[in-house]
Amino acid sequence: MEQLIEKNIRLILDTIIKVVTNPVGFFKDMPKSGGFIEPLVFMVSMGVVVGIIQAVFGIIGLTYAASFVTALTSIIIAPIVIAIFGFVSAGILFIIWKIMGSQESFETAYRCGAYTGAIVPITMVVGFIPYLGAIIGLAWTTYLFVIASIEVHKLNPKVSWIVFGAIGLLFSLISISSQYTARNITTQMGSFGGKMENMKDMTPEEAGRAMGEFLKGIDKGAMEE
Repeated sequence: MEQLIEKNIRLILDTIIKVVTNPVGFFKDMPKSGGFIEPLVFMVSMGVVVGIIQAVFGIIGLTYAASFVTALTSIIIAPIVIAIFGFVSAGILFIIWKIMGSQESFETAYRCGAYTGAIVPITMVVGFIPYLGAIIGLAWTTYLFVIASIEVHKLNPKVSWIVFGAIGLLFSLISISSQYTARNITTQMGSFGGKMENMKDMTPEEAGRAMGEFLKGIDKGAMEE
């Protein structure tokens, strides 16, 4: 049993290294069939790593998870979420590739999506860099989908870059916009928190005006998105 676990860990690490360092070679040699168990185990393993990263960052105060229980929950929930998301994203990829002219099966699309997840632990860490982190992650993911389109699905490189480039650009804009709005709201909340300390010295009219200014600031941040 121990040898089997060690063997699986080595296979997972080898897969991560190949996807990160030589994605063209990996997707060119990737089996298009063979069942869902192997790629599912790989995705769940990536989910465990993501959960551990979330837990560690939460404990040291870089994310919301500050307690041991919440950190432990991240390790349990992350693999489940990623496993479920894997099938959903595979369905979306399958439709996109079919529209582009692919003749491959849903299983092949699932395998492509699952092994692209090899970069998720890295992109998650990089994602803590404001704005730039999300763009790097999306650009890298876009690149891997393009390579999978060319090497696995045998699709036209130019068309692959146009389709997945457009999707990547769209998600990048959404990500930047969401982060900008979130930062505006956080700033407004911090400002309002300072005013709250002085609320006890305000008249009801002054308190009402302070609340109105706060809500206007929130609304302005959302509109600037």
